[in-house]
Amino acid sequence: PVLPPPNPTLFPTVRIATATGWPAGAAPTPAAGLRAAAFAGDLDHPRWLFVLPNGDVLVAETNAPPKPDDTGGIKGWIMGLVMGRAGAKTPSANRITLLRDTDGDGVADSRSVFLEGLNSPFGMALAGPDLYVANTDAVLRFPYTPGQTRITEPGTKVADLPAGTINHHWTKTIIASPDGRRLYATVGSNSNVAENGMAVEEGRAAIWEIDLGRGTQRLFATGLRNPNGMAWEPVTGALWAAVNERDEIGSDLVPDYMTAVRDGGFYGWPYSYYGNHVDGRVTPPRPDLVAKALVPDYALGPHTASLGLAWGGETALPPPFRNGLFVGQHGSWNRDPPS
Repeated sequence: PVLPPPNPTLFPTVRIATATGWPAGAAPTPAAGLRAAAFAGDLDHPRWLFVLPNGDVLVAETNAPPKPDDTGGIKGWIMGLVMGRAGAKTPSANRITLLRDTDGDGVADSRSVFLEGLNSPFGMALAGPDLYVANTDAVLRFPYTPGQTRITEPGTKVADLPAGTINHHWTKTIIASPDGRRLYATVGSNSNVAENGMAVEEGRAAIWEIDLGRGTQRLFATGLRNPNGMAWEPVTGALWAAVNERDEIGSDLVPDYMTAVRDGGFYGWPYSYYGNHVDGRVTPPRPDLVAKALVPDYALGPHTASLGLAWGGETALPPPFRNGLFVGQHGSWNRDPPS
């Protein structure tokens, strides 16, 4: 990408799209050969999906946990207004709902509460006979039988995830390795650009690897400000991730991106972006880390809030869409003009 000079402003740029909903009978216009229809409605903040092998769709109905220390100062006040306008200040439903399309018409005609009593759940993954759920503070394991519509057994904690009373980027996604032996978990940063100090960033802005057999975990990659969706590239087997970058240095910085994530790789946050572009707001600087910062593979535009990933080869799509990578984008709240 072409990166302009930083353009910091006294106050953050705030432009929030007004959510109006689709009129009755209306739908998005997809590319040729595809169809878009409402699969299910009347959900409480559906934030993440996982499709089970039998076609059942799990949806995390979730919202942010209490974050009493993430609202300080003028910036925190502004963010509170932004989140309130976006509907992100309501209590979390803390459940996973199962949606089932029994007749194959593309509309869920059956739903049930699959799991409840969770703690801001987000990511889900199957590994062996078990279902794993990423709460905001831990990964839990649940026994799963194909076709069941509800799990009542309490979950077993597999690994803690960084959380706390700031918990700025609270969403945690997970993916199982192809052999089912490991999980990979995303943990976003506790700030925009380390303004809360690096002590509260311990273990964050990273992807963790969890060894299910040994019960151990380690940092797989770091310097990823807010990684979200992950997917396995079907030919090379590389782990790819979508990453949301930093704010408040201009509408055209910094591009969100998707990249193949290298084991042990460092991707710059907070000291630099897109390789060795130094962020002068971070003190003290770390030229040693900037020197080894990896350049992401593919820019997705600034402030696009790119989230879920899926490879076309994993789906029964028409030929033009069977190769390459799909990415879901939320869109900006702090860019002018909006992304």
